[in-house]
Amino acid sequence: MDDWLIYRGVGAPDHRRIRSLPPPPPWRAFTGEPLPGPVPPIDAASLRRLGTRVGAPPAQDSRALELINAALYLRRPLLVTGEPGSGKSTLAHSIAYELGLGRVLQWPVVSRTELRDGLYTYDAIGRLQDAQLAEREEPGEEPGEEPEEGATGRRGPDDIGRYIRLGPLGTALLPTELPRVLLIDELDKSDIDLPNDLLNVVEEGEFALPELERTADRPGRYEVRVLTDDGRRVPVRGGRVRCHAFPFVLMTSNGERDFPAPLLRRCIHLHLDPPRDERLAAMVQAHFGTGADEHNLDLIGRFTSEDGDGELRPTDQLLNAIYLTQHTARTEPGRREEIAGLLMRPLDTRRR
Repeated sequence: MDDWLIYRGVGAPDHRRIRSLPPPPPWRAFTGEPLPGPVPPIDAASLRRLGTRVGAPPAQDSRALELINAALYLRRPLLVTGEPGSGKSTLAHSIAYELGLGRVLQWPVVSRTELRDGLYTYDAIGRLQDAQLAEREEPGEEPGEEPEEGATGRRGPDDIGRYIRLGPLGTALLPTELPRVLLIDELDKSDIDLPNDLLNVVEEGEFALPELERTADRPGRYEVRVLTDDGRRVPVRGGRVRCHAFPFVLMTSNGERDFPAPLLRRCIHLHLDPPRDERLAAMVQAHFGTGADEHNLDLIGRFTSEDGDGELRPTDQLLNAIYLTQHTARTEPGRREEIAGLLMRPLDTRRR
């Protein structure tokens, strides 16, 4: 194993390794003032995908590990392509878990997704309704009367922060000391404009919130506390979010469309083939324990041999078959093959 690798794919957490990451290249250094406070811990979403990796073989081959670490060193997004079930999304959770980078920020993309959805939302209607309600409830104040400068009630100068919530991308760009892990899932399902819209944010590592920026020069409004995707309140200064440590951005694609060359130029590209051999053994052991791959060689052999006929079978089907046959074997041991056959069926025909 090369000593320069920060992420090694072994599944065991080693939170010290991320601190041995050297400073970024000068063209990828950012100047956000670091925010204090711990990173939210790994949550159930990661635990469901990772299982227990203790004693399992490495989940990635040497070429994949080198590309993942290249993205870490160069502070560039990692574009991961491959068929459904090849482990693209799980990779983000594995990196966050092994390096101690906290909860994975997840941004699932659909055809209606816009850049602002990932950056932040502003509830203007909710703010207006609250202002109208406060106007009716506050005694001694005429309807329509403006609050005094510096008031601390519902409509005080910082009250706008209650109606702004940073999205996954916006939260990832906060100036944390260590990089956050952001999963932009299934980018190929987006509208044609989203990949191009991402270019400036990915390159500059910052974005503006116009609702805060336009009033940042007023007394008491330079710093506003807003809600993050993690559910915490953090200060935004001057109406802009500027990162300190560029986040580890992992974008997945099932290959349903091509991306513009300017975006590809800014990314490290990793293609994941369907898991086989050691990767498949690692996945089975992570969810069913050490030696589970040897105990289920018949199902693994059936899964890999049937996959060779050009038909798409995601690895979820293998996990489902192993789990179900473990339980049905207690009462109906002779139906193992039949039950496995019901679950491991092709989804469609793969293009050659």
